[in-house]
Amino acid sequence: MNRRAFITLVGGAAATWPLAARAQQPALPVVGFLSPISPDESTERLRGFRQGLKETGFAEGENVAVVYRWAENQMDRLPELAAELARRQVAVIASLSTISTLAAKAVTTTIPIVFLVGEDPVRLGLVTSLGRPGGNLTGINLFSGELTAKRLELLREMVPGAARIAVLVNPASPLTETTLKDLEAAARVMGLQIQVLRASTSREIDAAFATFVRERPDAVFVGIDTFFNNRRAQLVNLASRHAVPATFVNRDFAEIGGLMSYGSNIADTWRQVGIYTGRILKGANPADLPVMQSSKFELVINHQTARMLGLTVPATLLATADEVIE
Repeated sequence: MNRRAFITLVGGAAATWPLAARAQQPALPVVGFLSPISPDESTERLRGFRQGLKETGFAEGENVAVVYRWAENQMDRLPELAAELARRQVAVIASLSTISTLAAKAVTTTIPIVFLVGEDPVRLGLVTSLGRPGGNLTGINLFSGELTAKRLELLREMVPGAARIAVLVNPASPLTETTLKDLEAAARVMGLQIQVLRASTSREIDAAFATFVRERPDAVFVGIDTFFNNRRAQLVNLASRHAVPATFVNRDFAEIGGLMSYGSNIADTWRQVGIYTGRILKGANPADLPVMQSSKFELVINHQTARMLGLTVPATLLATADEVIE
């Protein structure tokens, strides 16, 4: 072989090596991400999810890919979005609400699902037990229902003269029955009278607040529900317009003018979802991963709203609040 032919041969081989190497590189594992809300509402929470992945050795775009499916607060889209992820045969589905988890569970019994729910996942039929889930689902329980009595106690502390509390619940929510049972028990201990109103549409929320205007409860307790979270601007605006103190389940409400919120730190729970997602990508079996319970709770008080309502926030609440919005 002459020198010119040898150089041509070597050069041609060198040109093909990068292509061959790229062809042999394994494809990145794909995580399906399913959320009922929109990305605009989730900046801080997504940071938590990605942090959780990072803590288990995964960085999006480097050694894992994430396919996002957002329902944009249109819950009827979730079944089809979940079906899309199942058809893609993603490695794991990270599901960020109860309603999206039920949609994901309906379309696959084999793809691991990491959920984030506020209800008891055993009662919902997602797992057989908290310690040993037993199927293709595991995840994080927000512990929201168990905080009902504490939220009522904090509301009473904020409005010490309150005797009648209006409770707004969504009759379609799986948490409603438990919430009312816990509230009634706590109210009896505190000597409070409970008035229950139900709403599952925006029009019914308006009607509920119209009832508040006529009957003038001392405060409003808004139940836990994805629909209420999606309608938080309406709820906060109505509470402000009618000058009624109200308590909510998460900081999203307090940040836009709600008086107070008490519940799990949502960004931290999304981080926990990221951690479990990473562990499953590394080979963990969801059937053997115990359901974790949120352990980081936060009290957020909107001091400006309190002043507008003519309330003096007790020093004890100011001292224990995780954040006071001025």
